Amino acid sequence: MAAEPAAGTDRLVGLDLERLTPYLESAVGLAGPLRASLIAGGRSNLTYRLTDGRADWVLRRPPVGHVLPTAHDMAREYRVIDALHGTGVPVPAPVVLCRDRDVLGADFYVMERVEGPVLRGAEDTAGLAPEEAERCALSLVETLVALHATDPAVLEGFGRPEGFTARQVSRWARQWSLSATRELPEVAELVGRLERAVPPAQRVSVVHGDYRLDNVIFAPDGGGIAAVIDWELSTLGDPLTDLGLLLVYWDPVTEDVTGTRHAASANPGFPDRDALARAYADASGLDLSPLDFYVAFGYLKLAVIAEGIHSRYLAGQTVGEGFERAGAAVPRLVAAGLAVLDGP
Repeated sequence: MAAEPAAGTDRLVGLDLERLTPYLESAVGLAGPLRASLIAGGRSNLTYRLTDGRADWVLRRPPVGHVLPTAHDMAREYRVIDALHGTGVPVPAPVVLCRDRDVLGADFYVMERVEGPVLRGAEDTAGLAPEEAERCALSLVETLVALHATDPAVLEGFGRPEGFTARQVSRWARQWSLSATRELPEVAELVGRLERAVPPAQRVSVVHGDYRLDNVIFAPDGGGIAAVIDWELSTLGDPLTDLGLLLVYWDPVTEDVTGTRHAASANPGFPDRDALARAYADASGLDLSPLDFYVAFGYLKLAVIAEGIHSRYLAGQTVGEGFERAGAAVPRLVAAGLAVLDGP
């Protein structure tokens, strides 16, 4: 069956429809010519919408160009949604994982397309009624609590929970050295302070790794969250690392990383960070006294991610718009992490 690119997307970077079409024809069958478009919003892995005129899917693949070791593992991401599908955590139905790099030049996977709004930026949230914004935020927390309450045995052998948080600090320090485009001594200072303050984990949970407002799809009828997406950083580990990063994303400084005007600050109905933390503590039963550590670690992690985006942008290897802003966010994220550790 011949590939038929969507209008204006006949040269999608990272997606060769002529090679993809026979693969999907064999894997799932196609009702008509395959069409594709890039889904905006992702700053890391590339995400495309596919349709054959009857069914809609989403394809995920790594970015083109420089890729950090252990990052962008499609098989890992696919395993997570496959394990969580059918549990209390809403995820898209997995369709197929392709490890044959002759198809697209990299591993990729296909999952069902879930209908519903994604609140990526201010343009998506400013018009919500205040009670709708509050409901979205509380659904975000409730789903995170449900994830962290899921039996980690669904992903048995997936990670090494013992010493997870200390290894995470070391891992992101190494990722910085591989991504850095400039000297920034404050990164070493933040890493050192985090290394000396790692708290013991209270629980082993399935951890999303990049949980935020625009990594969920809300149900069209307003009935909560239809799917959690973008599982590329997921593992088994300390659940408070997810909460800390979620609270970091509540800071408007992150809009330069996401490439959109900040969603939560655009609507006064969204609860503040303290209210989100209290809702999580009440529902999870976890002690949040060491939360400052996890928030500061979240700032480090996002700074390293932003530097990786900036590096790919400088090399001309990004696909889409808004990437030119990520580099400016890095020193501000690091400064924010240090400020959290300094206390009020």
